[in-house]
Parts: sequence; structure tokens; C-alpha cells
Amino acid sequence: MNHPIPPEAGNSMTKMLTTQTYRDKKKIGEILEMIRKRSSKKIRLMEVCGGHTMAIHKFGIPGLLPKNVILKSGPGCPVCVSDQKFIDRAIAIARKEDVILTTFGDLIRVPGSTSSLEKERAKGCDIRIVYSSLDALKIARQNPEKRVVFLGIGFETTAPTSAATILKASKSKIDNFCLLSAHKIMPPAMEALAFDGIRIDGFIGPGHVSTITGSGIYQILADNHGIGCVISGFEPVDILQSILMLINQKEQGEPKVEIEYSRAVKPKGNEKAQRIMEEVFYLSDDCWRGFGDIPMSGLKIRKKYARWDAEKVLHVTVEKTRYKKGCICGEVLKGKKSPTECRLFKSACTPATPIGACMVSSEGACHAHYLYGNGKLL
Repeated sequence: MNHPIPPEAGNSMTKMLTTQTYRDKKKIGEILEMIRKRSSKKIRLMEVCGGHTMAIHKFGIPGLLPKNVILKSGPGCPVCVSDQKFIDRAIAIARKEDVILTTFGDLIRVPGSTSSLEKERAKGCDIRIVYSSLDALKIARQNPEKRVVFLGIGFETTAPTSAATILKASKSKIDNFCLLSAHKIMPPAMEALAFDGIRIDGFIGPGHVSTITGSGIYQILADNHGIGCVISGFEPVDILQSILMLINQKEQGEPKVEIEYSRAVKPKGNEKAQRIMEEVFYLSDDCWRGFGDIPMSGLKIRKKYARWDAEKVLHVTVEKTRYKKGCICGEVLKGKKSPTECRLFKSACTPATPIGACMVSSEGACHAHYLYGNGKLL
């Protein structure tokens, strides 16, 4: 199903038309009717994008679907999957007197073992919220006497910007900037779910990640694990159409990779961004919250750019990691449990008093369930 966008995409009229097109109640009703007619088998689908998690619950999509179509949230929130050891290391770095630590806003409230970046800032550490790694580089240029550290989190969507920032720091000879990389790539985690025996019949593929990577990276899931993937946009019509496409795959017994979000995602992705990532990063094993180490899933900085690698240039003592008792964030990220199965949910753990990362981030499953539940908002 294609949804052409007018060439003047980006102006206010186009945005209004886009919203009207992809939230049109008549179209939504038509797709839901096709889902009901087509779906005869139980099907378990998982979204692996935090933006999809929030959209699915904001628009009340689970409550619109027939009972045999089950939606699960997966490891799609970059703040959520960043392991607590990474938070503890960031806190240790922030405590150094000559450091300015820069980070995205959500990360500042994620609890570490005994503290958080928010608490450390209240104690006087120089911790600043930025919108991109380029903002952090600007701060480094303005504060040559300080070491400016940027916490690099996110998947293939944000990794190219971090890589480009290191290239710019190298070209401009800004040696007081460095990156603590927790950047990750999505396919190994998706495959880890299959190896772990999580019952998934299809993935609602990440839209933003796929604009960079293209669609080919998911083929291994269909070929080796019999799990189809449909790369989806973020509006109700997008998501429901993607669900219908996955149902068709299930009914036909033909798992494959398809692109619903064709107005933004091309099969080969953004090859320039891919080259920038490959120039700066190499694949390495990495630790994911709830998963442990996943082989070849992390993006580490190459030796030629070591002077901008916080792990290489900053030596700190990191406290022993202590995981929060009762928090099931790891099981939520693997789709084994729903946020509502956690005994801390909406009691001890709320957005104002988060125990786990899944309640902190605006893209976390616990946060989405807290705000919207499964209400029928459409």
C-alpha cells in the first residue's frame, strides 16, 4: 500500500495533509475490516522501535485488533536497552572535576546502581542536556580547558551523527571532545529474541533505523528463523497496514521483508550515512539491558580515532553494578512480560519516580502503558 507525498513535503500544508491521510478514520476502518477477514490464526507481532511503541499505545491500536492478533513491545528504546553498567560509567565520568558531560534528556533520569546523572548534577557535576553530538562539540570548542564527553546512545539512526561529529572533531583538531559509545545495531537483538525462543511471528520493523540501513539487514530473520518483517511508518494507517501485511505473510506461510514506509525507506537505505558509520565504528559484542552480551551488536570507535574515545582517554573506577530488585524491565524488553505484570508498575515505579529505564524514556514500554494503556483513542 503506497501513500505518495506531495513534492513540497515539509511545509505546514503537507504536514496537515499527511496527518489527515494517515489518520483517516475511513481508511483505518477499512484496514481493520481486512485484518478481521484475513486473520484466521493466532499471530504474535513485535515492534522494535520506541516510536512505534508510543504510537501504538497513543492511538489505542491493541484495543482495535481482534483477540488473535497479539502485539508485544521489544528492545526498540535506545535509552531502555543501554545497560546499567553504561549508566554507572557515565556517572563515574561525570564526577571528574575537569569534565563536562553532555547527554540526551531522557538518559539523565535513568537510575544507576546508587545514583543518577540527575542526582549528580544536583550535587554540582557539570552535566548538560544537548540535542545532538554536534551541540556537545560546540561546547568543547567553547571550553578548551575541559574534557567534554558526549553519551552516544541509539541505533543506526543516531550513530551516523556521532560518527560525523568525531570526523569533524578530527578535521578541526578539537581534542577535548570525546564520545562514550553505547551505539548499537538492531538486527542482532532481533535475532537474539529468536534464539531465546521468544514466540514471534513477525516484526513491525523500525522506520527511522531503516531509512539509514535499508531493508536488506532483516533478511536473515526471514531466511534463518522464518520471521517476516514489515518496515512501518508511525501513523495509525501505517501501523495497521503493516500488521495486515504481516498477517498476509502468516496466512500464506511466506515470511519475507517488506517496506510499508516506502515514502521514507528505500531498499539500500542511506549509503552515505552507512559509509560514515563504517569509517568511524566497528562492530563489537555489546551488553543490552535484559539480554546481556549480544555478539557483534555494538558500535565501538576504531583505533585511528581513539583520541576521541572516552573509554580510551578517561580512566575511572566504576562501582559494582547493582540491579533494582523487582524491576522487570529486561523481561519487558524481550517481550516476555507486559509492563502491567510488574508489581512496581504505577505504584513504586512511575514517570515521576522511575525504578527502571522503561518508565523513564518517552519511548519506553512502561511509560507508554502508564500514559495510555490500551485505550481506544482512534
